[in-house]
Amino acid sequence: MHGVDLTELGAAELSERIHRLEVSCREVMAAFLDRIDERNPALNAIVSRRDRDTLLAEAAVCDDELAAEFSRGWMHGLPLAVKDLAETRGIRTTSGSPLLADFVPDFDALVVSRMKSAGAIVIGKTNVPEFGLGSHTFNEVFGPTRNPYDTTRSAGGSSGGAAVALATRMVPVADGSDYMGSLRNPAAWNHVFGFRPSQGRVPSFPARDHYLAQLGTEGPMGRSVLDMAMLLGTQAGFDRRDPLCLSGGLPEFGTVADARATLDDDPSGLRVGWLGDLDGHLAMEPGILDRCIDGLHRLESLGCTVEPTAFSMPPDQVWDAWLVWRHFLVAGGLAPLAADPTRRALLKPEAQWELDRGLALSATEVARAGSTRSAFHTSIVSLFTQFDVLAIPTAQVWPFPIEQRWPTHIGEREMDTYHRWMEVTAYATFAGLPAVSVPVGFDERGLPMGMQLIGAPRADVDLLCLAHAYEGALRVTPGLPHIGAA
Repeated sequence: MHGVDLTELGAAELSERIHRLEVSCREVMAAFLDRIDERNPALNAIVSRRDRDTLLAEAAVCDDELAAEFSRGWMHGLPLAVKDLAETRGIRTTSGSPLLADFVPDFDALVVSRMKSAGAIVIGKTNVPEFGLGSHTFNEVFGPTRNPYDTTRSAGGSSGGAAVALATRMVPVADGSDYMGSLRNPAAWNHVFGFRPSQGRVPSFPARDHYLAQLGTEGPMGRSVLDMAMLLGTQAGFDRRDPLCLSGGLPEFGTVADARATLDDDPSGLRVGWLGDLDGHLAMEPGILDRCIDGLHRLESLGCTVEPTAFSMPPDQVWDAWLVWRHFLVAGGLAPLAADPTRRALLKPEAQWELDRGLALSATEVARAGSTRSAFHTSIVSLFTQFDVLAIPTAQVWPFPIEQRWPTHIGEREMDTYHRWMEVTAYATFAGLPAVSVPVGFDERGLPMGMQLIGAPRADVDLLCLAHAYEGALRVTPGLPHIGAA
């Protein structure tokens, strides 16, 4: 491996080389830790780092196991930094909040235990906004995570630390979670891929509520669709403790060879419905739709057909129901932590606003919002009789200045909530549909943007196949070294 920068290799390729004994787990670990030492001080993507010598010793154990012809799985010896919303045994899990700044769980969240069982070595956590609220990664515990394309700007969120660590080669692949675009928005702003699985595809345990909390889901990010698919294959699969998770796993991504064969699919003839800005409903900063049109042209070059389409339900009606459902769920999670007024005062203003709005809701309002959500699901699913996939921008603004809490205006249009500028990500979430953010290009300042491809119910594999074909039409490899390329 002399002369090869191991951090430039994707997770799947590293896995193959490790298992062929072409490179040791210890060498891989050392390379990524060196990369973190080089890049993280300026970006603040990885937090709660574990001791270097301890990590190298754990990597050496992985090498000994391979020498004895034992492999834990495809992630054997790969370094992994877990999003700081997921519990990690023996490592601080702060959720970016002063209320949990010293919380060290004595257990792993299910998704973490699955990645560790596949061989990953947890090196630390990736930074998040407080309780994952808002698509701008800053908090009072660790500070802000900076965008590597312009360190004066936001990295997005809530998986902002994960996206930056991935784009800058501090980790080979990244886990995250998505509630309102938290895997998709930071992927778009860091020129990588982010995948929100179908609701229930990745089970969650433990959870405060397994029956009503159906907006958030854990999922993968990757610099390649192959890496992303492999990680999804590890995260997905039935667990009896999650009553609403989907049965079965994703055997198509059980091995790297299987994943390559599955993803190598011809997309010609697929029908793409272009939602655009929903006939002007969504405020968009200049240039975003243009870059997405470039992405649509790539799909056409692959043999896909693209036609404009629209929702049959008024978007304002969807948004109003979304707000009620979000307030209800966020308040349910925050209320126990904020019962003491002195602790409540430590929450950021946006969290306090969500809490207050949620506590003021009536049961009738929540039930009405649930009915609207059901009607919206029927409405959006009906589009899949005409189209195989829907396309819409991933974000409505370009990465904004890091000192700004959230965009208050898009052009002349005022944003009436701290997350109205993220409305474009709510539709796939509200309907529980799989969605992937794919890179579409850069603006004149070199800032990246993405486009969402939304799949039919439970069509995760089909959607990843299309994203893989799209990746082949890109003229640059996702990730940081290609700043400014189109």
